[in-house]
Amino acid sequence: MFSIFNIWGTFSNVLFYLSLVISLAGLGGNTLLLWHLGLHIKKGPFNMYLLHLAAADFLFLSCQVGFSIVEIALGYEDTLHFPVIFLWFAVGLWLLAAFSVDCCLNYMFPSYCNLNCRPRHASLVLCLLIWALTMPAVLLPANACGLLYNGMSLLVCLRYHWTSVVWLGVLASIACGASKLLLIYGSCCSSQPLPKFCKMAQCFGILLFFCRLPMVVYWSLRPVITFLLPFFLPLATLLACIDSSAKPLLYYMQGRQLRKKEPLQVVLNRALGEEPQLSLGGLSLPMS
Repeated sequence: MFSIFNIWGTFSNVLFYLSLVISLAGLGGNTLLLWHLGLHIKKGPFNMYLLHLAAADFLFLSCQVGFSIVEIALGYEDTLHFPVIFLWFAVGLWLLAAFSVDCCLNYMFPSYCNLNCRPRHASLVLCLLIWALTMPAVLLPANACGLLYNGMSLLVCLRYHWTSVVWLGVLASIACGASKLLLIYGSCCSSQPLPKFCKMAQCFGILLFFCRLPMVVYWSLRPVITFLLPFFLPLATLLACIDSSAKPLLYYMQGRQLRKKEPLQVVLNRALGEEPQLSLGGLSLPMS
């Protein structure tokens, strides 16, 4: 019995340090993205989502690195670790859902991109609403369930917790469903090639399914999983760090051209820029 616990403890430690290394690498990539998207690329409706998504990933990885260093120094984990990193994780999940749905509507209904039908700053306003609404959606259940240094109130905890579980399940389903719909519609129902942002939405859906869902499952069933699978949280954290750290590499792979060496800024401009282009109905993509 003790050998099993030792194996689990060693496995958790390996996952902990892997998460720290990947988070440090991801911080560098997302810092570069924030600098490039914020200062060197003209803002459009889609790369506005990617800018805020990079900010959410940066905060998630920063908090993960900070709490990990504190845990190494003090020898124990602060109780604020999970609710704080999950706050930025949830912001990223909501942004992924909004980005995927917007790409899906843009591809399936070209008139959706008409400047007369789409408010100019709709993406920016939606992103700001996501930041504002996610905080109470995560912090209220965390506070009621005793994750923020306060005592737990069972009935209030259950009410807030299951409301947040339904909310997160809907977001994950929307994001995965939109990326799957893009795949089916693009391969079976349309002769037009997928725009680059729709391809990104497909990749985000795959990453979400494999790397983000474990964290959502842990939030939903935290007491049971903590008792039965004590290594599940380190594993879910590692997968979430991989998801947040992989996006800069994904953008680079999307923008680079084979057998051609180009400056990094040129590659990122190709991957993340929103030049006006003709959509399916002959309408140009509006710039925010």
